[in-house]
Amino acid sequence: MGAYTQVMRWAKEIAKRPAVKRGRMVNRTWGTLADQLHERHDASDFEHRTQDKIINLLDSDPAS
Repeated sequence: MGAYTQVMRWAKEIAKRPAVKRGRMVNRTWGTLADQLHERHDASDFEHRTQDKIINLLDSDPAS
């Protein structure tokens, strides 16, 4: 990949975009829990429905 330094630079710039970061989270079932959004139905899901937050909700639920 050393010969493609400009392509690698471009790919890193694209990866920094907020929309790309959000898109990479959707349907992700690996990696850190904060980067996993198994289902997306609303824009607020990125803030409230990542796996780390769902697990915290289940752990704090007194009914369980």
